[in-house]
Amino acid sequence: MLRADLHIHTTLSPCGDLDMSPAAILRAAREKQLHIIGITDHNSTRQAPLIRELGAEQGIFVLTGAEVTTREEIHCLVFLPDNERLSRFQEYLDLHLPPFPNKPEKFGFQVVVDAEENILYEEEKTLLSAIDQSMEELEKEVHRLEGIFIPAHIDKKRFSILSQLGFVPSGLRCEALELSAHTTPEDFLLQHPYLKEYRFTRSSDAHYPQDIGKTSIELELEQPDFYRIREALQKGCFR
Repeated sequence: MLRADLHIHTTLSPCGDLDMSPAAILRAAREKQLHIIGITDHNSTRQAPLIRELGAEQGIFVLTGAEVTTREEIHCLVFLPDNERLSRFQEYLDLHLPPFPNKPEKFGFQVVVDAEENILYEEEKTLLSAIDQSMEELEKEVHRLEGIFIPAHIDKKRFSILSQLGFVPSGLRCEALELSAHTTPEDFLLQHPYLKEYRFTRSSDAHYPQDIGKTSIELELEQPDFYRIREALQKGCFR
């Protein structure tokens, strides 16, 4: 059983603490005995590749992606299998994210840093906007790139599929649905029994190093790789 926290923000997310550098994230992941982590900055993948590279050196498998805000203002976790498709997905985000300037003093800084925590890049567009694509359009793009698609924290009263639509559309194609740390699948299904056929993950949604690994899942895997993780999520081989 490999322990995984699939929802972690970095210095690139404006709501993420500036202490959430690659080194700090991986240090916290080791301390919490995590085998797999997911890097999910708001509407950007630019910090993720370095963390995957450093994680591989330290024995931590890193899923690289983003937490994308759709046109309906639904947050969705997205992961791509390799750097080539991650780059293509970043082009998709750049194309569809509105060019509203960020205001660091109001929303927070949006920076990419290197392994020594030197700033390499600052995103000028605010990453807190919604892209101009629907959830359905986003899902199709993710799966066209052979990615993983998980609507985020669906039990929350803001920025979730239930808060924005009021229901989960029948036939939604996703690897799982994510619940926040504030509920369990058992309690959630008492209120929403029609969703019993879905698989549910739980993750920390960490914005600070101390929150990494506070909530996690355990995947039934001998060896982590992208496609084995995707298959385990699809088949519900986790707890």
